[in-house]
Amino acid sequence: MSATPVRSPTLQRNKMKKDESFLGKLGGTLVRKKKAKEVSDLQDEGRNAINAPMSPSTIDIHPEDTLLEENEERTMIDPNSKEEAKFKELIKVLIDWINEVLVEERIIVKNLEEDFYDGQVLQKLLEKLAGRKLNVAEVTQSEIGQKQKLQTILDDVQEFLRPQGWAIRWNVDSIHGKNLVAILHLLVALAMHFRAPIRLPEHVSVQVVVVKKREGLLQTNHVTEELTTTTE
Repeated sequence: MSATPVRSPTLQRNKMKKDESFLGKLGGTLVRKKKAKEVSDLQDEGRNAINAPMSPSTIDIHPEDTLLEENEERTMIDPNSKEEAKFKELIKVLIDWINEVLVEERIIVKNLEEDFYDGQVLQKLLEKLAGRKLNVAEVTQSEIGQKQKLQTILDDVQEFLRPQGWAIRWNVDSIHGKNLVAILHLLVALAMHFRAPIRLPEHVSVQVVVVKKREGLLQTNHVTEELTTTTE
């Protein structure tokens, strides 16, 4: 009768470690898959909410637009509005004007959302239009620093616009969040106040989808934002 081979304690320990390692990896994979599914479910919920029957076209949803905190709100421009000739003309006229004002600063603006969110270009533009330096830091990299600088600049903007009774339709979060509608409201107000030698297209409006999270559910509202009225 042959003896049953006895495994060494070292081999048994190595096998246990391999088993534990495999289970650990499997568990981590399952957790990651679960989290990925939760994110996917939220994105699907956001798409379904935004692309409701009353929406005329499919909105291009970014993941960060659906992963909202309770009572947090995001806005997106309907793609059809972005393709309208008057909307494109408004953006072109504003960009050409800004680049003309800042030509001596060697600043070339190409994209309003990317070039205005941190306050750097807005500072230079306001200084040129107002003819005086603003008391703000020249360069800041951190988000907190950018928002503090941006708030100071927007306070100065409000000081200029207040006597004319302009409705302030922007804030630090919307500008820093690259909200194109808010940036356009701001630039149109500056162009009108400082009597820019340009002709803005009249009666430009856009369809905006407002997404808000309330009691764990995404709710949407479709509104029309009027960007310009008449040039009078």
